[in-house]
Amino acid sequence: MARFYLLATVLCFIRRGSSKQADCFPSEWLKSVSVSVKISKAGFHRDLQYRVQWSSTDHDVQALLVQKLPSGVYMDAYQLETLRRDTGLEVLLDSEVDLEAPEYLSSGFTALVFLSGTHEAVVPVHGRYHRPSDSSKPVKVDIEPPRVLLRSDQCETLQTRALGRTLGPGVRGVVVEAPCTVSNHSICSWMQILDLQGDAGVSLELPVGDSSLVLTVCAGTVLTAVLSCVYLLRKIWKHGSF
Repeated sequence: MARFYLLATVLCFIRRGSSKQADCFPSEWLKSVSVSVKISKAGFHRDLQYRVQWSSTDHDVQALLVQKLPSGVYMDAYQLETLRRDTGLEVLLDSEVDLEAPEYLSSGFTALVFLSGTHEAVVPVHGRYHRPSDSSKPVKVDIEPPRVLLRSDQCETLQTRALGRTLGPGVRGVVVEAPCTVSNHSICSWMQILDLQGDAGVSLELPVGDSSLVLTVCAGTVLTAVLSCVYLLRKIWKHGSF
């Protein structure tokens, strides 16, 4: 529980600044950074497919995706922990997520997806039940694009003294603080890249209940239950021993 509060505090308190060693992430190299997000599968259980690309560099680069998710979807912390053990997927949630709550009783949250050693990740996401509607149209849930943060252990520590710095024409980068790893034991300075190539969100459609059929469904359910009880009582009376 304590780590959730620490993470939420860090995400809310963003410190902007400039890098002491600009050569770590030069302007021209930053222009090569791009991110793509796709959503696969159908129904209530989907996969968010992330891919971050950049040109070659002489030092290792670690990437962190900060994905804000609306109340219409959720991630299962237990499933993520299993995937972490089985596949190495590293995802950290900023708060506890109620897996059973419907959309109208839930709130959004943030997921941190660590891409250490790889540029790709597939993260499962699940749709929540929405309020019934008087139309048969599915509800659309929009997921905004993630923020992309970069850092390298081979570069000097990023400084946070100024109030932001333009790193090149059409490209801005700001220094933010976020957990160094998925274990959330320490905080590091990351370079957030703005105006990314391929920076676009995704959306999914979820079916909703038809409120105009409430009476029909209730009447059918009650009738089925009554007929079933009558049938069972007749069988018991006929074959039972009293």
